[in-house]
Amino acid sequence: MGERTEYTPGTFSWVDLSTPDPEAAKRFYGALFGWQAEDLPVPGGGFYSMQRLDGRNVAAIAPQPQQQRDAGAPPAWQSYVTVASADDAAGRAGEVGGTVHAGPFDVMGAGRMAVIQDPQGAFVMVWEPRDNIGAGLVNVPGALCWNELAAPDLDAAPGFYSQLFGWTVEPFEGGPMRYLTIKVDGNTNGGMRETQSREPPYWLVYFAVEDVEAAMGRVTELGGSAVSGPHDMSSVGKIGVVQDTQGAVFALYAGRLAP
Repeated sequence: MGERTEYTPGTFSWVDLSTPDPEAAKRFYGALFGWQAEDLPVPGGGFYSMQRLDGRNVAAIAPQPQQQRDAGAPPAWQSYVTVASADDAAGRAGEVGGTVHAGPFDVMGAGRMAVIQDPQGAFVMVWEPRDNIGAGLVNVPGALCWNELAAPDLDAAPGFYSQLFGWTVEPFEGGPMRYLTIKVDGNTNGGMRETQSREPPYWLVYFAVEDVEAAMGRVTELGGSAVSGPHDMSSVGKIGVVQDTQGAVFALYAGRLAP
């Protein structure tokens, strides 16, 4: 089982959903993945809804900020990378060509974070853990198993992240399209590919499932929709990209999983 008690800096460790209808999202993902929700109050009102699987934190759902709604931003899954210092990471991001959209701030006693946009427009969160390391369970059905950057310029994308997080990036051979694999201390930590058609730059979140076709069917039964797939990914596994009932995009994966 993919239980976690800590994450090496530079590793993806958490995902949360920013959505205009958290109650509908909780129903959707609870029915799809079997998540159990616990709403945690936040200062100033509102809540952060922790999603759990077998008693372990796997993701969260939160109300989309009004300013994002007013700007027409779509609901979205957000990817977090563990760092030793959110302040240092935010400072470094600006030095290597990124934009800091929200400077480092404390999330009560859970940790400290910042919101960064890479030079091509994709957003990523940095997470300095304190009381909360991030996901306590990954790489099992219903939990996070992969994070993938869609970048307009795949040649330029690795440089920013390698300077920010110390990643090494290697080509993945044998797939249907050009693909780069991210490594942290020799361990696989996600991937990068080129954007397709009018696709924006973003980090796509993958959740593991037992059967992609069945899970995609369940998505549509629950009011979501299929975006693409299912696709066979060489000898690795099978994926499908879908949207939830509010339009947030995420991916499903069935196949070999890291421990």
